[in-house]
Amino acid sequence: MSKELILVRHAKSSWDDTSLSDFERPLNKRGLKNAPDMGKRLDDKEYSPELIITSPALRAISTAKIIAQEINYPEKKIKEEPAIYDASLNALLNLLASFDDDVSSIMMVGHNPGFTYLCDFLSNAGIDNLPTCSISLLQLNVEKWSSIHEHCGKLIDHDYPKKHQ
Repeated sequence: MSKELILVRHAKSSWDDTSLSDFERPLNKRGLKNAPDMGKRLDDKEYSPELIITSPALRAISTAKIIAQEINYPEKKIKEEPAIYDASLNALLNLLASFDDDVSSIMMVGHNPGFTYLCDFLSNAGIDNLPTCSISLLQLNVEKWSSIHEHCGKLIDHDYPKKHQ
């Protein structure tokens, strides 16, 4: 049995209020439009993760909640994970290795550059940059999350807001 990982980079955030910390930046107008659109695309493709785990940064948790609503995932079941914020590739790999093996499909909502590095490490897809609000579905050829290793997976789907414009 393989594992499925859906990487979602947070939607576009606002830089309008310079008094806010990076952690506190909200979604901007485009982000608030793209997140539900991408959630609808996920729903149309019938992607239904068993677990959604997100960075607690405002722009990430907002993206996670909007997408969860579109795919009928209960908002109260979204788990916030501080380790995702500003995470290195190694930090993300360590987090993945800690997941419960009873869960086979996980969506993680977070940030670049870590998510781009993780996607390429796992799949060797050669994606230079995951755009904001992009969704990358990886099929991982492992039975245990702790067995993840370089190029253990395949990029099954890579979608982002401007792909269909």
